[in-house]
Amino acid sequence: MSIAVNVIEPRLLDIQVTEDEIVAHLVDGRTISVPLAWSWRLSEATPDQRQNFEIIGDGQGIHWPDIDEDISVEGMLCGSPAHRPKGSSTD
Repeated sequence: MSIAVNVIEPRLLDIQVTEDEIVAHLVDGRTISVPLAWSWRLSEATPDQRQNFEIIGDGQGIHWPDIDEDISVEGMLCGSPAHRPKGSSTD
């Protein structure tokens, strides 16, 4: 017996960045959110920098050019927070 699985990669339709979280609306109708604290770059960014984003890769991720940050939908779904690099001045 074989089971056919139709795997559809999750893609972004739209996002919202609040003071506390990133809310992603996916094309399949789901809405997911992650804490803003998962990205130390976004946590330290100004509100204007947080709002300057673009959806990249046909909806596979988000890019913030002002702070050089990228977050993938897959990372949001899998729970992959960004860790501050070792040796940074705020360690």
